[in-house]
Amino acid sequence: MQFDDDADLDTSEVQDVRGSRIPGGKATVGGGAAALIALLLGLFFGVGPDQLGLSSGDEEPAATASSLAQVQQTCRTGRDANTKEDCRIVAVVNSVQDFWDQEFERRGGTYTRSPTVLFGNQVGTACGAATSAVGPFYCPADRKVYLDLGFFEELRTRFGASGGPFAQAYVVAHEYGHHVQDLMGTLSRSQDGRTGANSNAVRVELQADCYAGVWAHHATTTNDESTGRPLITSLTDADIRDGLDAAAAVGDDRIQERYQGRVTPESWTHGSAKQRQQWFYEGYRTGDMARCNTFR
Repeated sequence: MQFDDDADLDTSEVQDVRGSRIPGGKATVGGGAAALIALLLGLFFGVGPDQLGLSSGDEEPAATASSLAQVQQTCRTGRDANTKEDCRIVAVVNSVQDFWDQEFERRGGTYTRSPTVLFGNQVGTACGAATSAVGPFYCPADRKVYLDLGFFEELRTRFGASGGPFAQAYVVAHEYGHHVQDLMGTLSRSQDGRTGANSNAVRVELQADCYAGVWAHHATTTNDESTGRPLITSLTDADIRDGLDAAAAVGDDRIQERYQGRVTPESWTHGSAKQRQQWFYEGYRTGDMARCNTFR
């Protein structure tokens, strides 16, 4: 995956609160065995910690001036995105939101942009306090995506994904899929408290995978406002394989088999490895969000 070296990055879409602390000094997201079990049940790439039943507190992140300036100072152009991980995340956020802005307009709607919050270890959100253990998530209460960059190393070392820049892009695009669902009114369908292979929780997650694929289909043809050219200049077959591999690595069945030694479909919240790959690829193959109806 390559970015246009001369494109300007819009750092206003990423809030960097790494190094800051939550007012009150702590975030509670379970503990001990309970936190581990939650982790193994596939809570990655989900929605806010309040919906996981593991959070307490509702403080917003308290960012320092220095932490807020970090991304703004170092991530200026596509050239930075080609060499620095946090700048790459900024560029992916820009590209994903450019696409959905244009797609909503094409369909006669209005897309509301959502910032990504980069944090380390713990963070306060309008959905409650969270630690890195819950993985990347979207909070519908404040309409923000939350991401600890350390997750990408976990994705590779603990969950066996091949990694790579596009694996990271897939994760970000999936979370913005939840934002799209929120704007369209479908995200709430996951909040009925049910789990299982055919639950709404799984269907919502698979649709977000499909929406990530739709963005990927259009990524190299979505023009950036600053240049009138696509911000992403190249996506290879190897990039897409990395995305598919990441999707499989966080399938409920893969995680359960690895850490529980057995697969229990009745507790699934995100879908199997095969399902996650299938729906991401459906979006990528067609480029049509209308093909992402996982509720049929």
